[in-house]
Amino acid sequence: MSNQLSRALIGAALALLPLASMAGDLIPVETFARHATISTPRLSPDGQYLAVRMDGEDGAHALVIFKVSDMGHPASMLRLPKYEVPASFMWTSPTRLIIEKGREYGSIDKPMLTGEILATDIDGKNQDYLYGRDSVKYGRRAASRGSDEGWGFYDGQPDASNGHFYMAAQGWDSNNQSSLYDVDANHNTRHLIGDIGVSGMSFMVGKDGAAHYAFGRNQDYDYVVYHREGSGWTPMTSSQVGVSFAPLESTPDGQHVYAAFSADGGPTSLVEMAENGSDRKVLAAADFGSVGGVEWTAKPDQPFATTLATGVPTARYIDPNAPMSKLHRALSLKFPGSYVRFVNFSDDGSELLFGVASDRTPGTYFLINTHTYKVQKLFDAAPWIDPNQMAERRPMTFTARDGTKLEAILTLPKGVGESNLPMVLMPHGGPIGIEDTWFFDDDAQFLASRGYLVLQVNFRGSGGRGIDFEQAGYKQWGTGIQNDLIDGVKWAIAQKFADPNRICIFGASFGGYSALMAPIRAPGMFKCAVGYAGVYDMGLLYKKGDTHQSETGRNALRLEMGDNEGELAANSPANLADKINVPVLLIHGEDDQRAPFAQFKAMRAALDAAHKPYEYLTKPGEGHGFYDEKNNIELFNTLQAFLEKHIGKGA
Repeated sequence: MSNQLSRALIGAALALLPLASMAGDLIPVETFARHATISTPRLSPDGQYLAVRMDGEDGAHALVIFKVSDMGHPASMLRLPKYEVPASFMWTSPTRLIIEKGREYGSIDKPMLTGEILATDIDGKNQDYLYGRDSVKYGRRAASRGSDEGWGFYDGQPDASNGHFYMAAQGWDSNNQSSLYDVDANHNTRHLIGDIGVSGMSFMVGKDGAAHYAFGRNQDYDYVVYHREGSGWTPMTSSQVGVSFAPLESTPDGQHVYAAFSADGGPTSLVEMAENGSDRKVLAAADFGSVGGVEWTAKPDQPFATTLATGVPTARYIDPNAPMSKLHRALSLKFPGSYVRFVNFSDDGSELLFGVASDRTPGTYFLINTHTYKVQKLFDAAPWIDPNQMAERRPMTFTARDGTKLEAILTLPKGVGESNLPMVLMPHGGPIGIEDTWFFDDDAQFLASRGYLVLQVNFRGSGGRGIDFEQAGYKQWGTGIQNDLIDGVKWAIAQKFADPNRICIFGASFGGYSALMAPIRAPGMFKCAVGYAGVYDMGLLYKKGDTHQSETGRNALRLEMGDNEGELAANSPANLADKINVPVLLIHGEDDQRAPFAQFKAMRAALDAAHKPYEYLTKPGEGHGFYDEKNNIELFNTLQAFLEKHIGKGA
């Protein structure tokens, strides 16, 4: 076992100990630079074991299995090569798991699935490649798997944990075909249960073990839904599935389906309906935001509560008198100010893994017996975080200049009041389909701990508000989205939250683009700008960057960003450096694949040519966001000093 993972396991054991109080008034930078050691737990079908992702300090990752009755000592560990992660994993039986491999490209993005699927016994034995390029070399059935050069993805499993799961697959050389297999993870066998001549499809399998829906974005990046009818697939019309539709699960009797649905492109509701779109019943209606989280019962899965994707998450019970609704409500009363999320049940429903998280803590996981109601604490996601020292995050709304209602999230520093504060505008990445939420945000909490009010705006294009709101952000990188951010600052000033003379902007990825573009669009509003792993030359994304490498990725760029060279140039900060009249700090990983280092070089050269002041911090070996803890400490210290110089007490 590596030293890093050994320390990680020790940290897991210490997670059960009380938090020590921190000395001094200023929370150490290291508190915010650390990564969660243990994450994404899943309870075994018999309720006896817990599988978790374990992260070391040097890019080492592992799948670790604990016996619930002995969380201090791992039962087994499956280590992966550096920067490869167990991106997701599922129990297919009480003794066997499958793992979808991913690769870490930086701390900003989620790990990217590699399309490889592994299997292992609970004791770490009988490891096997079920799909992917390495299955052709090393899998138990390597001789017959020459066609496995493609991507395979977990796509559900039967209600009974019988060792089987469903896998969607697409070959590297098959751009117009998606296939679905029933896979026996014990014996590494599979049989085809559905295929369609469209790329990029996910499937929904019914209670009968057959594929009922194929849905997703095709090669042209159009969202399509097909329904299985007889031996073929029929495209579903807007009269059947509205403007937005995603099937979630069959009802226990197999006669209907639960789905996310919007008739007009607005926020999505949770509905139950016949598979052909008839007999539709709304279970949970959308509001300002879509129905976001859904809480499910034990198998056969049924939704019993939902939350909205905007605001402070509050459980809305479909049937308040249902047993799971009562249990969820009782647990929520035990954790005021937090949200309780049911993760998964044992197959018999007697054991429930649940998590508790809030705006001030990344979360804690517990096990409860649903018969005796005995609760066992398992671990804290980040035991070094003291929620009593963290700041309140407050979702609010304001109206943009064109009348669009937008959500803003304020993180309010503790002990300094709520008016006339130095403020950092922190736009999120994406920009399409990504949103800021009420839950814990380490960057916002770090800035608040240094006395800054933090403003995050879910501008047009953000997720959580429906397809029309997302598409309102298409081709609006440098225009409508920047207007929304600027209007958010004006609102914070008008509400007396922010001191108009002490405002900076800091963002990562697309947020890094905005950090340089917003001061161009609103001269005089900002005192400084910090771009982290940003895109500064839009046209360069078509030449360098991982999204341009597939036809689907290029079509997504064309839709979301546009491909008119003149417009791209006119909305690229690297071409407008002469209009940047604030001090700039650029931060970038030299091995970034999403926003390649060429983006940093282009922005630096433009600032040099325009004779504009700037500072920079770059690190070799880092990707789209710094991962190494030492580098993150340096990042936060550099950011702190830069802000202090321009809008802090030393300004």
